[in-house]
Amino acid sequence: MEWSSRGLGWDGGVPGLRWRGGRVSSLAYGQVLAFRAVGDRRCPGARGNPCPLEAVVSGRATGGRCAECARLDRAHSVAADTLLDDPRPYRVYLAWFGPGMTKVGITGEARGEARLLEQGAVAFSWLGRGPLMAARRTEEVLRQALGVPDRIAYERKRAVRHALPPAGDRVREVEELYRKARAVGGWTETLEPLEFAPRDHAVAFHLDGLPPLAGTVTELVDGGVVTGRLLAAAGPDLHLLSPDGRCLALDTRLMGGWALRKPEGGEAAGFSVPVTPVAAAEEAGSAQGELF
Repeated sequence: MEWSSRGLGWDGGVPGLRWRGGRVSSLAYGQVLAFRAVGDRRCPGARGNPCPLEAVVSGRATGGRCAECARLDRAHSVAADTLLDDPRPYRVYLAWFGPGMTKVGITGEARGEARLLEQGAVAFSWLGRGPLMAARRTEEVLRQALGVPDRIAYERKRAVRHALPPAGDRVREVEELYRKARAVGGWTETLEPLEFAPRDHAVAFHLDGLPPLAGTVTELVDGGVVTGRLLAAAGPDLHLLSPDGRCLALDTRLMGGWALRKPEGGEAAGFSVPVTPVAAAEEAGSAQGELF
């Protein structure tokens, strides 16, 4: 039996692998995951539409879509500023990913904390709420005024998860950013400010006691096996303890477009996909249960 991945989701604050057809495999920390990639990696399409070309795509691309489907996926996107007339309320947030790594962002109010979990934010606080364009303007004003980015590379996020400072230090850094943001003039005229209320996701991500990161999966390959005990999950990443004792990170966005099968025989005892060691990475910068 083959499965086609749609990446990692965070419904209800719990990590789960999503599959073509809408099924979700909820994940439990400590369980063993094992799968084998089969054939070519093909574009999974975009926005519920299959790729008309079934194009073969690079194994190293986290997007995993052909150029045409990537353009379709960006259409009507808040992140791409193509969705300008959405009447729903939005929230501006302040997120913390590691020491010195904070950002300002926006998300639909109806989504709750899902966007923060998807990004791997270890701690965060809401800042304000209001119409989309007011939230977008506030995001840009604060980004410029506070000197914080609108994006932080996943490589940087995952590298610091294995040695986080205490929760109190994380909250203090978010609170300091909150105070600076409230001191920036003008934005409260169009956006309703929200009181500082810190949230921490270290427990949801299961980050306490995480061993040092040994490497990250570079790509999946035909016949390549991934197997390991799930130690933690954050954003799109799974942190696995491999059979040889290494703690390895798998960005589940690399799984999209592959046909995945349950390993056969002794395959489940191995780990045979390319891995980039940490030093090299830093230098460069149910029925479903049958699968696992």
